[in-house]
Amino acid sequence: MDRPEVPELAPPDRTLMGPGPSDVHPRVLRAMATPLVGHLDPAFVEIMDETQELLRYAFRTDNEWTIPVSGTGSASMEAAIGNVVEPGETMLVPTNGYFGGRMAEMARRAGGEVVEVDAPWGEPLNPADVADAFDEYQPDVFGFVHAETSTGVRQPDVPELTGIAHDHDAVVIADCVTSLGGVELRVDEWDIDVAYAGPQKCLSCPPGASPLTLSDDAMEKVLSREAPPRSWYLDLSLLEGYWGDERAYHHTAPVTNVYALREALRLVAEEGIERRWERHRETAGALKAGVEAMGVGLEPDDEYWLPSLNAVSVPDGVDDAAVIDDLLDGYDLEIASGLGDLAGEILRVGCMGHSARPANVSLLVSALGTALRDRGADVDVAAGAETVAERL
Repeated sequence: MDRPEVPELAPPDRTLMGPGPSDVHPRVLRAMATPLVGHLDPAFVEIMDETQELLRYAFRTDNEWTIPVSGTGSASMEAAIGNVVEPGETMLVPTNGYFGGRMAEMARRAGGEVVEVDAPWGEPLNPADVADAFDEYQPDVFGFVHAETSTGVRQPDVPELTGIAHDHDAVVIADCVTSLGGVELRVDEWDIDVAYAGPQKCLSCPPGASPLTLSDDAMEKVLSREAPPRSWYLDLSLLEGYWGDERAYHHTAPVTNVYALREALRLVAEEGIERRWERHRETAGALKAGVEAMGVGLEPDDEYWLPSLNAVSVPDGVDDAAVIDDLLDGYDLEIASGLGDLAGEILRVGCMGHSARPANVSLLVSALGTALRDRGADVDVAAGAETVAERL
């Protein structure tokens, strides 16, 4: 085989306003360029402790068992479901988005029986329907998506949902991939047993070390399993030896990704978590108002609008893929199309972390309006731009 000749790495400089990843803060990139140490080095052990404490702050929890899982957000998702759901147990999952379906698939692979609580794509779960599903199926585990990336829906009434589950002695797992660090989330106050997230959304960190937290009761369930989980790599009873007091070898942690996550979480703490939630509401609110001023709708009702992921309606007769290509080619601006039941009906526009800045929102609204107009939509680009300028 001939020796390959590959040019120097030179990816395009995009503005990331899709469903993730988001723009990474320069401080996080610098952290990744700092010297590598071993994953059992005393200096790295100290960094592990600091990262865990910062994660507790972002999750709003005192859970001792709060770690970054080595892998993308799907790894923390599988660690949560694969450890908590035991073979033969029943897990109740939602049908109102793509990632509820992924929960179901992971539960089945863990040996669980899956039952569903129905809600249309683009709407949250109704607590009354959740209560009815518990009465009918008596599930052992209940999973819900706090911020559904496929629909732009934020699940309200979380304490009511967790209360229903705990009245039936079920463990609650929350998908917080698109809410951690950008949308109000209170793990302890809302009585969530297990929560997982991805670093590349509102934390504005490259993927590779993904947040996970478990309550004492949830971890006790994991440690008292009759059979080990099917994944050795994601077995939390083994990872406890590395991330717990013992600091025993399990695998080689992604050291530079932990550096990055630590720095991203430092930025969260410096800003203040509640101020950060407010910033996302304000910045995404300007985006939402600008889009609506152009004459384009957003899918979710205001009551469960998700600031970090905005579902922009595709005007009749407009090719969503062509609009996405226009933004990428003409503006180096990334957004995404809809998934599943909403494919072709919405454009998914993120407003997350370091991407949730006035300059990005101004660019997005003007560029999106121009692309839609050029593709035949009846939009008022100037009205959108003026509205954003007034709000920011």
